[in-house]
Amino acid sequence: MLADHGLGATVCLVMPPGRELVAADPQTIRSTQDYLLRVVDAAATVGSPVIAGPAYASVGRTWRLSPAERAAAYAQLRASLAPVVEHAGTAGVTVAVEPLNRYETSLLNTIGQTLDAIGDLPHCGVALDLYHQNIEETDIPAAIRAAAGRVAHVQVCGNDRGAPGADHLDWPAILGAVDQAGYTGPLCIESFTAENATIATAASIWRPLAASQDAIAVDGLKFLRAVMP
Repeated sequence: MLADHGLGATVCLVMPPGRELVAADPQTIRSTQDYLLRVVDAAATVGSPVIAGPAYASVGRTWRLSPAERAAAYAQLRASLAPVVEHAGTAGVTVAVEPLNRYETSLLNTIGQTLDAIGDLPHCGVALDLYHQNIEETDIPAAIRAAAGRVAHVQVCGNDRGAPGADHLDWPAILGAVDQAGYTGPLCIESFTAENATIATAASIWRPLAASQDAIAVDGLKFLRAVMP
């Protein structure tokens, strides 16, 4: 069906409670690795070049970390991701690790932290989500440029998760930095509907973000095409 309509696919992973690659018991880590291996297989099946998401800890899990504890957690993350990225490389898939805002994780909040955490793992890069970068980065374009060659996936939305362009973000500068970082993949508009109670509660969507859900896609695409470098 995708091929019939000239479309591609992007696979995003989900980390609910119980899916952990760090600071967890061995059984939980193995179970999470098995899940991520299946996500890689799903991506290969539908032709997605990436699996993207917070592949390190369950969303909403936060804990305080000293510098030494953070370094140890990053080392454990690399070890836990190793079999996943090895399988991903065999399948022609890249694991795109997504930093989240401070309210959703305490492990990876910035692009710089994510680069430190994944180190030189092969078949592994950074997933940019401008909703989170708007909260955590002091200079979004500079942070993106610092990830040159490692940007594996880009999610775009307004600062309130609405349509790109209907917000205060400096999109020409941001998209220019994405281009300078060498990213050539798709820009995926990630938004959520206020009409589905489960999704709305999970993503804190308490009001409609546009006149309609379709308007987010249509208006966002029109804007992005107009400002792409």
